[in-house]
Amino acid sequence: MTSIHENQTLLQSGATLETAKAVMILIHGRGDSAQGIMGLSQEFEHPDFAFFAPQAANNTWYPFRFIEPTSRNEPHLSSAIQTIKNTLEMTKKHVPLERTFLLGFSQGACLALEVAARHGEKFGGVIAFSGGLIGDILEFEKYKNLAQTPIFLGCSDIDAHIPKTRVEESAVLLEKLGATVTMRLYPNFGHSINADELEQARAIIKTSLG
Repeated sequence: MTSIHENQTLLQSGATLETAKAVMILIHGRGDSAQGIMGLSQEFEHPDFAFFAPQAANNTWYPFRFIEPTSRNEPHLSSAIQTIKNTLEMTKKHVPLERTFLLGFSQGACLALEVAARHGEKFGGVIAFSGGLIGDILEFEKYKNLAQTPIFLGCSDIDAHIPKTRVEESAVLLEKLGATVTMRLYPNFGHSINADELEQARAIIKTSLG
């Protein structure tokens, strides 16, 4: 059963998918909403971007911490992953994957990384604000080659929700999968997004789109 997050709202802003030259899928964190994360689209104003933000049922993608065994977060986790994949399948009909960006915060950042790594191929970029790959242990075998996808991992070094070690482990594994990874750990920062992280995201977009 993977229907938990089906039939939820999918917000869209910016260019229409039919005219867009690039796509960004924004994935909200626990307790937030599609509307909330869509506000970040204003940080990446671009006339040719189509922005999409899927909504989680009850504002939560999965019930337990992302470093729990994945079985504890089922069936919510599989439904969450499928929701993002469904959005990707829709956008890929109009905009190629190499001009498609996944961006998430917290739970959403974890999902962005997990979906990209399971999907493989080259994305325009993956931007993970306070997140890491999902599971109590990271299983290299379940992921696919990311073909030099640029990935940004930004997080506090004392984040109560995202262990520093998991961010570091994720960076290493993603590089082994062929991604080009930039990781920044911010000393004594909160569970939030800072100006440098936004600049790193803009840099990835600029480099990918030329």
